[in-house]
Amino acid sequence: MAEPRILQFCHCHYGPFADVARQYAVLFRDTPYKVTTVYLTDPPSDEVTALSASDEVIYLDYDGKDVRGLKLDAMRRLREIVAARDVRMILAHRFKPIFISCWATKLPVIGVHHAFGDYERLSHQLFARWFGKRLGLLGVSDAIRDDIRRGVPSWPADRIETLHNRIDVDAVRTEVLPRAAARERLGLPQDAYVIGNVGRLHPDKDQATLLRAFARARGSLPAGALLVILGKGRLEDKLKAQAVELGIADAVRFLGQVPEARRAFSAFDLFALSSDHEPFGMVLLEAMAAGVPVVATDCGGAPEVVGDVGKLFALGDAAALAGLLTEHAGWSEAARAEVAGRSLARLRAHFSDEAARRRFFALPMVRAALGEVVGA
Repeated sequence: MAEPRILQFCHCHYGPFADVARQYAVLFRDTPYKVTTVYLTDPPSDEVTALSASDEVIYLDYDGKDVRGLKLDAMRRLREIVAARDVRMILAHRFKPIFISCWATKLPVIGVHHAFGDYERLSHQLFARWFGKRLGLLGVSDAIRDDIRRGVPSWPADRIETLHNRIDVDAVRTEVLPRAAARERLGLPQDAYVIGNVGRLHPDKDQATLLRAFARARGSLPAGALLVILGKGRLEDKLKAQAVELGIADAVRFLGQVPEARRAFSAFDLFALSSDHEPFGMVLLEAMAAGVPVVATDCGGAPEVVGDVGKLFALGDAAALAGLLTEHAGWSEAARAEVAGRSLARLRAHFSDEAARRRFFALPMVRAALGEVVGA
């Protein structure tokens, strides 16, 4: 008799999405279900296969341009995969896999959305209404959930829910380097006060506000304080020029793309996220796991992550951010340790694999799709 399976259908595995696959595959550990993870685009990778934490991984290996339009070939191949297995439900990440899954099969589909705006288009709204009886939608934050609900307001609330992104808290903490080793890896002085930021150099990440805030606060920060920005993007030259104009180029380090950057977050005294409506804010979880205090903009998913263990400022408000940078620089070691402890407790309670598992199997859409409560 064939084993009952959950088919997880991912758009790609670049960036954070292989770990996203892991997050959902591990929900089904110690249940009757095996997990088959299918990647629509991107080539096969032994590393990704291992990271996906699935019983089976399949790479359709399409180029992005091959899955535009009706995606008929992808539908055919997905049908073949389903026909050869006892699939009970599809978990689809991002709109294209959701679209393909609904049209190609008659299975229950839970679509997971990782960005804003997926139901702004009329065609997407009509699609959701057409398949509403067997389609449930999850946002990775309440902010994304509410954005979806605005797009399809006729849906009942329990068909559009939140399941936050999460981390394997113990595994991430184990990987974090000691502070001295992290600073050595990043080429930073051991005795400097360091403010960190990690993200694409893109307008959505708004590092320009962070630069202005650092320039305002610099005189109130410890001598030799540094702003360290990890990431690459089209604004690199513009941001470097801005640092020169602000007179802070000597105190700002642009370190580019750093592999496994989260292992070195312990190099930071403070982590600052200045993003414009970050859908969730995974880097905040990683900074918190490293024991680093966090400040973030009060929009998107960031407030849900930070909760009462970090500070928020209004998007684009360099003066408010500068005040937070100055405030945190004056913290005692005891204050930092207290916040690190509360951050860890928050991670375990709300953003761990265990917390997600409890939440997932309590969702009405999951109960309806599987016909039973598994893992509760």
